[in-house]
Amino acid sequence: MLETDSFLHLARPLGPATIGSQPTTAPLNVIIQPQAIFAILDHSLRRNADQERVIGTLLGVRSEDGQEVEVRNCFAVGHTETQEQVEVDMDYQKQMLALHLKANPKEVLVGWYATSAELNTFSALIQNFYGGQGDGTWPYPAVHLTVSTEAGKDIDARTYISAPVGVTAERAADSASFIPVPHEIRYGEAEKSGLELISGAKDDPDRTASVITDIESLENAIEEVLNMLDRVSRYVEAVIDEEAPPSSALGQFLLNALALAPKVDPEDIERDFTNHIQDVLVISYLANTIRTQIDLSNRLATAALTLGAGDGLGGNLTNGTGSAETGLRGGQRGGRGGRNG
Repeated sequence: MLETDSFLHLARPLGPATIGSQPTTAPLNVIIQPQAIFAILDHSLRRNADQERVIGTLLGVRSEDGQEVEVRNCFAVGHTETQEQVEVDMDYQKQMLALHLKANPKEVLVGWYATSAELNTFSALIQNFYGGQGDGTWPYPAVHLTVSTEAGKDIDARTYISAPVGVTAERAADSASFIPVPHEIRYGEAEKSGLELISGAKDDPDRTASVITDIESLENAIEEVLNMLDRVSRYVEAVIDEEAPPSSALGQFLLNALALAPKVDPEDIERDFTNHIQDVLVISYLANTIRTQIDLSNRLATAALTLGAGDGLGGNLTNGTGSAETGLRGGQRGGRGGRNG
């Protein structure tokens, strides 16, 4: 889901800069993988009853210029929060971060998440810790991901970066100006199939979904394509009849999509499909024949070992060799006798 809201990016220092280093305040584009969202939702479901929100660490990859961040993984971090103070298990966070970086050396620390859309003083304190020098994301800004997990409402995700505010060092430590940045939840074809399977369980009373077969998956894909074609046809007919406003961008997109389709006659498609089916049947027949031959060979070998055919064959060869040697020696002796006579 791509957020299309407009954002105002403010370039401000992220903290006290060290000599020879400059922080980056470039606008970010955050890409979130579905597995990270699922992990956050699972953490929210397992929270204690008295906890309003849970927090955790975000891991991912960052582009060379730092303008794009991809969130691929996350892990939970324990914390307790009251009206007066917040306590975060930083030792656990550092140990888990070190283990994750060993298992996934290509990933880096990119920020943190919270299961609440509220931004308060405690959020600024945690944000400054994740964006600080040393164990933080410095010189890049830390990404703060908020995921709304209220029951009965849609999941609302937002991403922020921050800049410190405050006239003194004490106030700057627990203060921050959160700046929204656009984000996108991106998934591949394999993940799309899994998400569609999971979403199918929402209509079931038991919240369960069975894994469909390959034929059923193909049937669903064909039905989806037919529905898309029907929807496009209705839109084109509405534009022609002046019932819907035309869109040049959508028309150009449809023209490019149709240009990719090969210009083949239906008879040629049917003939190629029939030939392909015949090739598949021949390959399947050959595979079954080879499998039968291998099975028959294994059974014959097992039967030979069971009946002891190898031992009997070896005994016959030995007796035959012994008889041949005996006859040869007798012939040699007879020849000598004849010479003496």
